[in-house]
Amino acid sequence: MFKKCHQYLGEIVYGGIDGSVTTFAVVAGATGAHLDSSVVIILGLANLVADGFSMGVGSFLSAKSNKQQYEKVKQKEYWEIENLRESEVQDIRDIFKAKGFEGELLERVVEKITENNDHWVDIMMKHELEMVPDSRKLFAIGTATFISFGIVGFIPLSIYILDYKYELEVNLFLISSVLTFIAFIVIGFLKSYVTKTNWVRGIIETLLLGIAAAALAYLAGVFLEKWMG
Repeated sequence: MFKKCHQYLGEIVYGGIDGSVTTFAVVAGATGAHLDSSVVIILGLANLVADGFSMGVGSFLSAKSNKQQYEKVKQKEYWEIENLRESEVQDIRDIFKAKGFEGELLERVVEKITENNDHWVDIMMKHELEMVPDSRKLFAIGTATFISFGIVGFIPLSIYILDYKYELEVNLFLISSVLTFIAFIVIGFLKSYVTKTNWVRGIIETLLLGIAAAALAYLAGVFLEKWMG
């Protein structure tokens, strides 16, 4: 289970960041406009469903496009092997010469690789074009993005739903902010793991993104309330 989740960690982080940022922005905007909890819930859930679906479809189509591009380039390499063989042989020779092979050993390696077109093309795709196939399922890529968007994006709304049911005597926006910032920290940490960057930087970048989106939405809510009021 963990291994499968790890395969789609990029999509989980991608969906989680967008879900938490956009939903918290909805909450902030509604708070700025002094809207009731019921309205916040409606707007927030509508955002989760519509934007989450859009994000999932976007991830699906992007992954599909990448796979199609990979296959297109791969077929081009097969064509070049058949029609520009000497040039492609030289490309293999240059690749392995750069890796330290030379003399008779280099020629033996080149001869061995060029015996099999499939193996030859795989080497060219990976070492010359730096393209590797994505074996993940397209549907799973889209689903991971959608589910992550929904789960993490639900966090800013959770306290409002509890308030709607139990009429809590608390500062809803403050609690929503705290919960969301915790989510930002977790997602920011995972983002740094995916991008292989400093985890402190990843967390700070995610927090700043969330704060900026929420601030703009809050100010927009305040302005619209005064303008329409």
